[in-house]
Amino acid sequence: MQNRLPTPIPTSPGLTSKTNPADPRPDRLSGGPNVQVAPAARSEGSPYLVDPDRLDQVVGADEPPYRSNQLQEWLYRHPVLHAREMTNLPGGLRRALSHRLWPFEVEEHQSADRGATHKWLFRTGDGAAIESVVMGYRTRTTLCVSSQAGCALACTFCATGQFGFERHLQAGEIVAQVAYANAFLREHPLRSSPPRVTNVVFMGMGEPLANYPRVRSAIGLMIGEMGMSARSLTVSTVGVVPGIRRLADDPWPVNLAVSLHAADDELRSLLVPLNRRYPLSEIEAAASYFFEKKGRRVSLEWTMIRGVNDHRSQADRLAVIARRLRAHVNLIALNPTPLSSDMPSTPQAIGRFAAALRHGGVNVTVRSTRGTEIDAACGQLRVRSSRGS
Repeated sequence: MQNRLPTPIPTSPGLTSKTNPADPRPDRLSGGPNVQVAPAARSEGSPYLVDPDRLDQVVGADEPPYRSNQLQEWLYRHPVLHAREMTNLPGGLRRALSHRLWPFEVEEHQSADRGATHKWLFRTGDGAAIESVVMGYRTRTTLCVSSQAGCALACTFCATGQFGFERHLQAGEIVAQVAYANAFLREHPLRSSPPRVTNVVFMGMGEPLANYPRVRSAIGLMIGEMGMSARSLTVSTVGVVPGIRRLADDPWPVNLAVSLHAADDELRSLLVPLNRRYPLSEIEAAASYFFEKKGRRVSLEWTMIRGVNDHRSQADRLAVIARRLRAHVNLIALNPTPLSSDMPSTPQAIGRFAAALRHGGVNVTVRSTRGTEIDAACGQLRVRSSRGS
């Protein structure tokens, strides 16, 4: 899925740590310089891959029951980069956790926007690569998380889709991205931004609704264990209709963002092959159902691709859909990817497109550019890393 951080072709190297990661275990399916990186994880498995109610298995039978609660507090409410910082746990337990705290290792880290944007390439125990991006704003700190390693949906303009699908992420691997960002921010707070993650967007690698049971479980952990508000969580999809309806039927008032990118089935099927299975009429019906159930406005995401979907005719058709759904439209310039010749629309074309939408009675936002100094588009850091450039 297209990450929401427009960037040109990658230009800067990241900080690199290469160590031995952990073997993932099954998870529950219920509802700049001197930057520290996570230590390597070993085959024992990260505690993030264990149900929080079963952390006694991690602590050990010889420890009193309250140790599990202490560990749970460190993992979810007050995460730290290193187990040695869990100061109220006994030394033996901290040493046992020191090389398996995280379910991944940090392979690369990049920062941009004067330290307001950070991106990590994580490597899991089985070698899967996933990416997360934290972005600091005046009133919020937003983390973009991945829900899959790779993506099977093959959207033509998306870097993630261009190297295929590896596997679903476990709920613990998704939640650990949030915990790691909070642990990082604890030691390296962003200037003029909240000191921990306030908002999570499922707009990283993968299609969240294609991994719905684990995404659902991760949402439950973010709300129940991390204390996040459901209204601060946004699930993005390119149009997995059954997943939209399941999300609508779940109890949490999360936000839905539909990555539309085209306003007629012919063009959308070229850009988003899944449209052949779930055409626009079905997507619109599901989005309308979500709005009726949740009472929360749907966002329509539109990647601006030069000469492809930035014409006035597309704006006019999009305006009709947005009005019917009472939706907000977010425009974002394409992130160029090494395996595609597509280019972002010009600022002038984006401005004309936005003006046409406003003229059609639609609320529209042109997303600000973040991360232009790094491999900000989802999948780009992985592509560059795999090429060794």
